[in-house]
Amino acid sequence: MADTEQTPDFETSLKRLEALVSQMEQGDMPIEDALKAFEEGIGLTRDCQAILDQAEQKVKVLVENRGAIEERPLNRDGISGDN
Repeated sequence: MADTEQTPDFETSLKRLEALVSQMEQGDMPIEDALKAFEEGIGLTRDCQAILDQAEQKVKVLVENRGAIEERPLNRDGISGDN
């Protein structure tokens, strides 16, 4: 059978990452477990960043231009680009 495992959504990944950080901050994990938690956390961080990057690319600002509405991509400063 094909692998049908899906990447968890942003909120699920973020909650898991927060739980891992909390566990690691307690400082009582064996080094092997801490390393595994760190590796999982890095993967979750990358997943969350990818989701945020995709969302940022989809965000558009609607701008009225002479009665017509046009879409302009939102730049990193949160300002619509001027042409």
